[in-house]
Amino acid sequence: MSRPATPVRGARKTGAASNEVIAEVIELGAAQDGKSQVMRVLADLREGDHRLTWWAASWPSTCVRRVLPAVEESAEHTKLWWGCAVALSATGWRGRRAATAGLASMAVAELASNCVLKQMWHRRRPPKEWISHQEVHDRPDSSSFPSGHTAAGVAFSASVAMVWPWAGAVCAVPAVMVAAERVHTGAHYPSDVAVGTATGLAAAALVHRAPRLARRLLL
Repeated sequence: MSRPATPVRGARKTGAASNEVIAEVIELGAAQDGKSQVMRVLADLREGDHRLTWWAASWPSTCVRRVLPAVEESAEHTKLWWGCAVALSATGWRGRRAATAGLASMAVAELASNCVLKQMWHRRRPPKEWISHQEVHDRPDSSSFPSGHTAAGVAFSASVAMVWPWAGAVCAVPAVMVAAERVHTGAHYPSDVAVGTATGLAAAALVHRAPRLARRLLL
């Protein structure tokens, strides 16, 4: 009787090596596919930014072109929100509490947007070719991402609304106007404003929950 054939060791090693190569090829293909998907998302985001920026810059209303720049100018260096805080403080204890919460949230939002996010990702300001009007202001050299003006205004308004909803709704009006003007003047992409809004809301939520978290830690 003939003996059963014994497996060749070299064949085993070759088969194992082939499996490893196949696995590496599959992983490389998956990585390339994931990278291409990310690139498509970024391309779609840029195209959306382009269209929204062109649309916002093309607003024909003369009232819009007069009112929005004035509101934005008042928001420079957070002057508008400090003025709102002073006005709220004059209305009584509820107003003072809302003003304190708003200023605290604004400080957190500015710290997160200007000192953290802008340092992590440097993004150039929108190209002037995207702006349909000739009133493109001189933009700073700092990162466009995210909108610090929007983050500050949203944080202040949202935090005030958590204490005094009516007052927060009033403060939200200029906050929205400032965010719109940042896109209208070409200072920011719409996606910068969106991330600034999210940053402001997160800062307001953090400040609102901070006393409860502090009590839990201390007790």
